[in-house]
Amino acid sequence: MIGISKLYCGAVESSDALRYGRESGKLPSHLLQFSKDKKPVVVWNMTRRCNLKCVHCYAQAVDPDGKDEISTSKAKEIIDDLAAFGAPVMLFSGGEPLVRKDLVELASYATSKGMRAVISTNGTLITKEKARELKEVGLSYVGISIDGTEETHDKFRGVPGSYKKALEAVENCKAEGLKVGLRFTINKRNWTEVPSVFQVLKDLEVPRACFYHLVYSGRGSELIKEDLTHAESRQLLDLIMDETKALYDAGMPKEILTVDNHADGVYVYQRLLKEDPARAKEVLELLQFNEGNNSGRGIGCISWDGQVHADQFWRNHTFGNVLERPFSEIWLDENIELLHKLKDKKQHVGGRCATCRYLNICGGNFRARAEAYHGDIWAEDPACYLTDEEIKKD
Repeated sequence: MIGISKLYCGAVESSDALRYGRESGKLPSHLLQFSKDKKPVVVWNMTRRCNLKCVHCYAQAVDPDGKDEISTSKAKEIIDDLAAFGAPVMLFSGGEPLVRKDLVELASYATSKGMRAVISTNGTLITKEKARELKEVGLSYVGISIDGTEETHDKFRGVPGSYKKALEAVENCKAEGLKVGLRFTINKRNWTEVPSVFQVLKDLEVPRACFYHLVYSGRGSELIKEDLTHAESRQLLDLIMDETKALYDAGMPKEILTVDNHADGVYVYQRLLKEDPARAKEVLELLQFNEGNNSGRGIGCISWDGQVHADQFWRNHTFGNVLERPFSEIWLDENIELLHKLKDKKQHVGGRCATCRYLNICGGNFRARAEAYHGDIWAEDPACYLTDEEIKKD
């Protein structure tokens, strides 16, 4: 994650992270990306079932009716292991996590073990009553997906009326005092509608939005040709920075993040070098704390069938199964070659990444995209939009 508001608007200083010793278990959630121990945030795709039919679904979700492979009791054993391991956050995702009747029970169990529990949802099942339940169990955050304007969103989601239900979910969460934010997956079909997302932030007084770059996986793999050009990516980042700063200057600060392309951090830094060199120096230190992409290190994924992956998008590589072996044992197993290499992938990446002056703050970006595009895990990430001149070493 690249915190645009944190970096570009000066909402966070390096001293803020240092004050907590940069230990993941001690950092507040908004500083977690700057932890030094990189205990993994674990995304659990707790079901493959979903009530929508999104064209960009990385999980390739199935119909909402059916049975899940991990029972409630087994899920609690998994949470016990993650909590003891020191994983700071459990992100319940899907499919659609709210189709599981035990979501609230499991979120409550995770918080009782000292973990932060968050959910990623399409929002259509968050009634007023469900929002109240989620608040009562101590859920930290609800991320609700939005794809642009109503017409675009409903077309993406494959179900008419899903946009209105998502906005109703935002209002229901707000009414219960539950922190809520918007999630937006960027591609050629909707990137020009980013201003509409900022308008929703203003109109509904939503405190947070995350803009996700496209990762080529699941149904998203069919959208490789619909990823933005490098020029469009740069144009979009400038727009997001401008919109974020305008809100900040107007006394309506929002937490704005971009996700899944760590070239964004470098781009913010380079813009600040021209506009505010003193702030640029501070941002460089924060980016070095962040360390770039953390698939297989600072983030991990458990699938609906118990398989363990480096992140929620990169499912063609499996390291083990929590139904057979605890996540903590799998994660630390140095005999799993790829997982071990991902812990320090900077020494393995090739192409432009290998000689990039910003490798230490980007971490080689997304290996899933590199493999999907080049057929080589360690090739350069095709979504890096920085020029050869910008990344060359002095």
